[in-house]
Amino acid sequence: MAAAPRIELDADEPDTVDGRQIRAVAFQECRMAYVRGTLAALGRAPDGRPALVMGSGRGLLARGLAGLGFDVTAVDPSAAATRIARAAHPHDHPAVAYRTAPAEEPGLADAAFDLAYYADTFEITPDPDRVLAEAARLLRPGGVLVYDTVNRTPLSRLVYLGAFQRLPLTRIMPTGRYTAARLRTPAELAAALDRHGLREEDICDFRPRDPRGLIRATVARRRGRITDEQIPPLADFVLAPDARPRVTYLGYALKG
Repeated sequence: MAAAPRIELDADEPDTVDGRQIRAVAFQECRMAYVRGTLAALGRAPDGRPALVMGSGRGLLARGLAGLGFDVTAVDPSAAATRIARAAHPHDHPAVAYRTAPAEEPGLADAAFDLAYYADTFEITPDPDRVLAEAARLLRPGGVLVYDTVNRTPLSRLVYLGAFQRLPLTRIMPTGRYTAARLRTPAELAAALDRHGLREEDICDFRPRDPRGLIRATVARRRGRITDEQIPPLADFVLAPDARPRVTYLGYALKG
């Protein structure tokens, strides 16, 4: 019987399973499609404008935004993730600057960004109001805050608190990474955004086209049968703008 894999965030050793990176690669296509759609709806173009990625992890999303034409600052609370991101493609994406800082205290200048994408942040922070106050401070007037996060529903609890943290067959996260108290409904998040002068404009469900594909991909990755890069076509996440979010959702808000 094969030994259980080591579960560790922000670790690039081949024998570890990093659930944060698994989410990043599985979500990347939906994240990028949502950003492109948001920019099109607002009639805006990147054109070298400054963008922030908070919760950037190994830099996949930051490099995607740079590929659209943004000048990107990628921030993550993990020094290990920042190191991995810098080493991943040090010369391919000169429009990305990486730094280590928490979302609650990013240490960046006021009104520095036209767009800020908050990934792997709202479902983790115990202090969303402090994070959103900083997000509002960092955005220019009319700036766009894009985010994805995890809803608080019976199904999201089953997935994030159960399958991803406790069940031996599908566990990919350290226990305690997610708690029910840190999962927030769209209504709760909209109210928090409004408290900080950020007007919610849209929310959009995204989900695996077939949940069985996500289960198969998770099990295969845990067993070492596939790499992180092979996960996206198996998990096959898609935008579902007309559906009520049951697990994960994207959204954007504008700074007044």
